[in-house]
Amino acid sequence: MTQKISLPFGTSPPHPPLLGLAPLMRMALSGADLMPLKKELIARATAHADDANSMLDLSIVLQLMMQHDLAMGVQAQALQMQQLYHLPTSCEASGLRILVIMGPGNLMANAPLDCLLEGSDVDVYILYISLGLASPKWIPEHDLLFCAVNQSEYNDPLLQHMEKILVEWPRPVVNAPAAIRRMSRDGAWAWLKSLPGLIMPQTVRIERTGLEQLARGETSLNCLLESAIFPIILRPVDSHAGHSLVKCESAADIITYLNTQTEAMFYLAPFVDYRSADGQYRKYRIMLVDGKPYACHLAISDDWMIHYLNAGMEDSAQKRAEEASFMADFDEGFARRHAETFQALADQVGLAYFGIDCAETPNGKLLAFEVDVGMVVHDMDPIDLYPYKKPQMQKVFAAFRQMLERHAAKDHRVG
Repeated sequence: MTQKISLPFGTSPPHPPLLGLAPLMRMALSGADLMPLKKELIARATAHADDANSMLDLSIVLQLMMQHDLAMGVQAQALQMQQLYHLPTSCEASGLRILVIMGPGNLMANAPLDCLLEGSDVDVYILYISLGLASPKWIPEHDLLFCAVNQSEYNDPLLQHMEKILVEWPRPVVNAPAAIRRMSRDGAWAWLKSLPGLIMPQTVRIERTGLEQLARGETSLNCLLESAIFPIILRPVDSHAGHSLVKCESAADIITYLNTQTEAMFYLAPFVDYRSADGQYRKYRIMLVDGKPYACHLAISDDWMIHYLNAGMEDSAQKRAEEASFMADFDEGFARRHAETFQALADQVGLAYFGIDCAETPNGKLLAFEVDVGMVVHDMDPIDLYPYKKPQMQKVFAAFRQMLERHAAKDHRVG
């Protein structure tokens, strides 16, 4: 890839500007019908074969409508036409110009930074990089580069490629690819397991044949996980958001699980019962911005496999009141209790922006489920149900914006 810095986009683009993820996701979460927009984007793309903006937006709409295969095909066509995209600031004057590096893939493939910068004074240029795409001939002028490529098996070759490219990048770089690569579920365990105050269950990769041997009793669970007993949890490598994640109470459950899966590689870990005294499970999402932790949500459920959207938060005023209290008291409560752990985590991970999904154990430690750069952070929940969320999320967005400003002013190349 060339590192030549050129002028930004012209003032009169030939086609309507890119909408991007944030407004489209806001529409989807509000329950809006996406079909009219889908038809409009198809009409634009049909009328103008070079309208890459319409194609890329269409791929996002199709993903939000759960039409994944079609979405990936449309995205591939868009990226063949154009790799560089522009999300202009909504403000009269731009305060900062950032170049965001992303890779092809679904909505989990990259950190959704436009949700953090929606309505800000930041001009966002998105450059899609792939080993299968030609290198761009020019790069727009920018104040800093942000690597938003999320860790995955699929993205690992791309992250390795980015490591080489960014060594001599002429602008400050935020979130080094080498550090992102270490955030796989097994890699994070090996990297972070010894941090003070942190419990990170051992996670190992295992091939399908290895699981079959475990299920048949030909391999002992203790040979795979240190001092482990059933139940265990299994998930395919590269799965997220609970997709194909199960708890197996016995070897027989492994056989049943494999009969429903086609993948060849899985993650295996012990199940840790993290129920609170009231029998509920609580999962916290914390983002660390230049080392400082910020509360993003608390999900409460009677099911161990919690996701915010399935925790029933919208149906329980009591749960929402607890989340509001958690956010209001976070700095003096949760963050202070785990200050040493958050500091050690920030130092060890070495990224300016990343998140942790975690629980709090009865003995006062953090139980880490995942450490990741691609966690979704937004303020799109209905304000009538969640009036406490927007002010809290504005704190996160402001901290992110200030972090970008600080790094843009630095002389170092990667941080």
